[in-house]
Amino acid sequence: MPQSVPSLPRRVARMLRTSLFAQVGVALVLGIVVGRLWPDTATTFQPLGDGFIRLIKTVISPLVFCVVVVGIAKAGNLKAFGRIGLKALIWFEVASTAALLIGLVAANLFGPGSGMNVDPSKLDTSAVDAKTAGGELPTTGEFLLNALPQSAIGAFAENALLQVLVLACLTGAALLHLGHTKVPKILPAIEQAQEVIFAIVGFVMKLAPLAVFGAMVHLVGEYGLGVMKTYAKLIILCYAVAVAFLVLLGVALKLMTGLSLWKFVRYTRAEMLLALGTASSESVMPRMMQKLRQAGARDDAVGLVLPTGYSFNLDGASIYLSIGTLFIAQAVGVDLSLSQQVTVILVLMLTSKGMAGIPGSAFLALSATAASLGAIPAGAVALLLGVDRIMDSMRVATNLLGNCVAVFAVSKWEGALDTDRAKKMLNGEIEFVEEDEPGAGGSEATGGGSEATGSGTEATDSGVEAAAPEPPKAGTKEPVPGAS
Repeated sequence: MPQSVPSLPRRVARMLRTSLFAQVGVALVLGIVVGRLWPDTATTFQPLGDGFIRLIKTVISPLVFCVVVVGIAKAGNLKAFGRIGLKALIWFEVASTAALLIGLVAANLFGPGSGMNVDPSKLDTSAVDAKTAGGELPTTGEFLLNALPQSAIGAFAENALLQVLVLACLTGAALLHLGHTKVPKILPAIEQAQEVIFAIVGFVMKLAPLAVFGAMVHLVGEYGLGVMKTYAKLIILCYAVAVAFLVLLGVALKLMTGLSLWKFVRYTRAEMLLALGTASSESVMPRMMQKLRQAGARDDAVGLVLPTGYSFNLDGASIYLSIGTLFIAQAVGVDLSLSQQVTVILVLMLTSKGMAGIPGSAFLALSATAASLGAIPAGAVALLLGVDRIMDSMRVATNLLGNCVAVFAVSKWEGALDTDRAKKMLNGEIEFVEEDEPGAGGSEATGGGSEATGSGTEATDSGVEAAAPEPPKAGTKEPVPGAS
């Protein structure tokens, strides 16, 4: 007898029960509706989003540490890890500079601030001081020094990812130097800790719909939709430039790896929607690491490139800063010369690298740029206060996709990407399995797992030993890494 097709309500109920994307999507719509109808409830629901981000941040540092240490130890090649880091920095600099240039060209062509004729002396700059909390961007020397941990516990307590990366690299190098015979229990313990952390991530992710709902109620209720009319030209331009930049990134990804950025967006649609809803790319970093590993990127590449990109590869922020600088100049009637615009690029290339984790960092970078030019009143930065929160979605999505593209590109460049597996995963031929499930995402993840079979190596006490993976049988789907 033919199987009965479930009714529409049952299919919808099942999708809402099993699909994170559907749950987050519904929460997003409900948040907008509640924020629009009852704006006074904005602050009431804000702790839902803030609390979720706090819980996720709790596991980011230990997760990055475990993934990087296991990646180095299993790959068995510290020089390869150093090459990955160098290639990642090269990619970050090229990508972020391209984002700055594209933003600057677009702002010159479309003039988002032209005709506003704003008197900067009448702007309230105290709100900018409150936004930045009296802070300032670090100098290049301070930024490099701050990347070195002063205390092992402090690096984790402050969630300083660059410091955690340094500790992880030292620990991984020490394990390689000592070999598994001298410290046979350390690496298995770290691998087990990694599994525990992924399980915690799975628990916390169940709260994602509540976080998105709370964040959207706060956004719409606090800022309203009227600001979009006032700054319509600037908002449309920033989002359009971000889309154009992502198209260029997609072309670069296709040329380098043969992978489709659109298919990757579809593969990570739940995480992208969550990042947009909470206006935080950190909220999805653990899940993105899982998905990149299962999509064929080796552990050491994922563990180094993705977290480092959060400090060095802020493509969305670069677009916003370049367009925002010219918007301010145009709004107050200042015509910047070509040499001054070149100065804008040079200053932003430096200031954008020290922005991560600093309150009001975009305004600090804009103020530093205005001060370096000497032609734009520093107080004019206050013009962007009303629209800054609306720009968060553009910055978050562009930053996140830019870093994920960097993982694939650098992995391919270094030979740390299982391209066949990546294509199958993005095409839906292999199903993603939560790594908090029993037997999922174990230590033998093909290409992306900690055994690094995508590179054809397996760590041994004395060195590196070849280990060729068996091809899947014809007519069957390739199993998820480590799944039982």
